[in-house]
Amino acid sequence: MNLRVVILRKLFRRRVIGGKHTAFENVTSGIPSHLSGDAKTTADELIKERLILSKPTSYGLQISLNPERLDEIIKIIESDEN
Repeated sequence: MNLRVVILRKLFRRRVIGGKHTAFENVTSGIPSHLSGDAKTTADELIKERLILSKPTSYGLQISLNPERLDEIIKIIESDEN
């Protein structure tokens, strides 16, 4: 299971792009519990790569896909499907 693709696909499918955010904790929903730590680490790496944007709020960290890199994100998702 490629967690990078799973996370990016989940956010893309839910249209969490740019101004629409979701809680960082939602990254692990739907992923087997024994992989949740790896999923959080992978999400942190995607934030460092600027594929995912982070927005700190008073109620926790919010994330969304970077709309400026959407073409690259789609290529990553599609390359896993082939």
